[in-house]
Amino acid sequence: MKTYLEPDEVARLEKAATNLRDVLLIRLLFHLGCRVTEALSLTLNDIDFVRSTVTILHLKSRLKLSCPGCGAGLGRSHTFCPKCGVKVSEAVTKQLQHRRQRILPLDPHTMAILKEYVNRGGPIERDGRNLIFGINRHRGWQIVAKCAQKAGLPKLINPETGKIHNVSPHRLRDAFAVHAVKLNDSGDGLRLLQEHLGHQSFNTTARYRKVSGEESRDWYEKLWENNSP
Repeated sequence: MKTYLEPDEVARLEKAATNLRDVLLIRLLFHLGCRVTEALSLTLNDIDFVRSTVTILHLKSRLKLSCPGCGAGLGRSHTFCPKCGVKVSEAVTKQLQHRRQRILPLDPHTMAILKEYVNRGGPIERDGRNLIFGINRHRGWQIVAKCAQKAGLPKLINPETGKIHNVSPHRLRDAFAVHAVKLNDSGDGLRLLQEHLGHQSFNTTARYRKVSGEESRDWYEKLWENNSP
């Protein structure tokens, strides 16, 4: 059972697509290593065709609960305020939204496909925005799953949990990260990968070293470099 897709398997996935939109979606997910929600949120304004870059906007929302009496922060399980001791029957809920962006380079071949797609009138205008794809997240997952089935790609296993997964958009993000680590697993390489993927924690990025298997293999082989069989 495999843990991640190799670049040649992603190429098979791309070839299984029957239209330019689906080819572009698969290619952007792998070549940018972006989240499917990020890819589906792209607009024409996010593409710099001169510099060959893509601006990724990442919006993350979370709920903050607070005591209606003193304003102290509360957890979901709190029935009494830890600060003023008042019984909390209804907490005040505030939605906090974090907005981040990163500008990613795009390789010439993928940019050429994107230009062709735009020239053919692919983008969809909706609510005053020219969306590159104009489809929802569920449809994006369907496209990748259908192409994976057509290409005969194997299911993937999570090395940490042992759970088996179908090929999905996030597995293309994983494939990008592992591919990057296998080419450069230095400290600088991992730092650049962290910035590219938009990870706040370095530990999230570093796990791809473990997934790729290169770190443990290098360590093991060095044990026997100066020893005879």
